[in-house]
Amino acid sequence: MKIAIALKKQSVASFVLVALAVVLQAGAAQAAIKTQWIDYKQGNVALSGYLIYDDAIQGRRPGVLMIHDRSGFSEGTLADAQTIANLGYVVFAEDMFGKGIVPKDVPEMTKLIGIYDNDRPLMRARAMAGFNVLKAQPMVDPTKLAGIGYCFGGTTGIELIETGAPLVGFISVHGAFNNFTAEAAKNIKGRVLILHGAEDPVAPVDQLNILVSHLRAAKVDFEVNLYSGATHGFTHPQSPAEVRADAEYKVAMALFFKDVLAQ
Repeated sequence: MKIAIALKKQSVASFVLVALAVVLQAGAAQAAIKTQWIDYKQGNVALSGYLIYDDAIQGRRPGVLMIHDRSGFSEGTLADAQTIANLGYVVFAEDMFGKGIVPKDVPEMTKLIGIYDNDRPLMRARAMAGFNVLKAQPMVDPTKLAGIGYCFGGTTGIELIETGAPLVGFISVHGAFNNFTAEAAKNIKGRVLILHGAEDPVAPVDQLNILVSHLRAAKVDFEVNLYSGATHGFTHPQSPAEVRADAEYKVAMALFFKDVLAQ
């Protein structure tokens, strides 16, 4: 009889554990990453950005403005946005090129980014338009906004924070740093993290050092992670050094956002 009772208790305990597992799995299934394309404008230019967040998180939460690379809204851009959203943030990947404009090849990409590289006021205005969309989202805490930009987006993001835009932090991932001024760096309000390939031919270390000198003179709180053996675009790795850099950038990004957005 004692053995039977013990077996019965064990069966009940096993049933409870299985039932609990089912409930937890059901809860996890209900928690889904939500995505939405949001139409907006900068002046008379129609734009459409990509909003992504985990709807299982209740209340207002930090927001991250993501600025795409020269490929625009490519599969890689959307994947990067989801990686950041998986950290628990509301991510808005803003549209720098215009609604429906996705360059089909490198010459078209180069032509597109050249428009903004040669018109920095337009670059800043376009970036600010997306920032305002993120800030207006009802699930976003407008006091906890950060940004990240890849390649062309890294350049754009530096331009944005040099306007004095109220981001608590910004990350440049293999960005380029031409045509910035020491005076503009004084407007930066938040922390800056630069993640860069040591062998980047597009934005060589000498170019990076000029920006660093501006940040130092302006007393900006900044950090530089320089990845040996990595060239431009190491988030699409082409060598073992870039595989390592790609992995390490993700860790650095997560730690930086956790730090600046928790304050």
